[in-house]
Amino acid sequence: MPTHTFEPTHYHHTLAAHPPVLHIAPGDTVRTSCVDAAGQDRNLQQVTPRGNPVTGPFYVEGAMPGDTLVVRLEQLRPNRNQAWSGAVLAANVVDPEDVPVLAQARGSGRWLDWEVDLASNTARLRSTVRGLEGLELPLEPMLGCFGVAPGQGQAISTATSGPHGGNMDYRGFKEGVTAYFPVQVEGALFFLGDGHALQGDGEIAGTGIKISMDVQFSVDLIKGQHIRWPRGEDAEYIFTVGNARPLDQCVQHATSEMLRWLTTQYGLDIQGASQLMGQCVRYDLGNVFDPAYTMVCKMPKRHLEHLPG
Repeated sequence: MPTHTFEPTHYHHTLAAHPPVLHIAPGDTVRTSCVDAAGQDRNLQQVTPRGNPVTGPFYVEGAMPGDTLVVRLEQLRPNRNQAWSGAVLAANVVDPEDVPVLAQARGSGRWLDWEVDLASNTARLRSTVRGLEGLELPLEPMLGCFGVAPGQGQAISTATSGPHGGNMDYRGFKEGVTAYFPVQVEGALFFLGDGHALQGDGEIAGTGIKISMDVQFSVDLIKGQHIRWPRGEDAEYIFTVGNARPLDQCVQHATSEMLRWLTTQYGLDIQGASQLMGQCVRYDLGNVFDPAYTMVCKMPKRHLEHLPG
């Protein structure tokens, strides 16, 4: 199957039915790049306004509403040696009485600088933070914001998320993972951006360690399979993603999507799926900072190996 190399020259701050930058077919592979959330490229040049600019959209031939777009994240590689992160926790993840403490601790700067060593696959804190002098952490590259164009003529900000994907900031969307999105417009119109060298669950400091990135992905289609929310899988789990606020609503979306997956593709009835989920699922936090929160419902694959589906 063909491999396309695409170098972006402009970016978008909404996921919408923008004119496609490239037409690709199921089975194709794309090598491209994304800037960081501040709009800086691999040379630390400001090439677009900040606010999670995304590369794309990529038009997938044959994709129609009611299909499922399959995206395999084959390579996610930071492509420079400098990155940045938020200085303190986000105000909405702490008790209200601690919000002034955060503002005081931030001092004169909102951001901290990191040095990224691509050879050793580590990030070292460059900014002076008492007690963390010389802090070095292993990289776990991930995409924070990616997905498809929403339907009904909507243009949804890359600051948030929904059934189309978007700014989910889930650390499980890393190299080697396969993601599934509900196609809502002709061609699916796939976007990607917001590279993270590393991020803890929830993006509770308002950012991960933000960096530009080289990306290789491939696409496929599942014709006639209608899913309502993003799905994914890695070597150990299948998982479903709910994006909403308040938190209980995104839990409901993720849980219902897992229930639908088990009952439509794994041969379980409601009671069987309920028991398996009730005893075996795990939940991960995606973003709890942005307008829509993200919750991920995970099912270990080892419990699915002998099911009738």
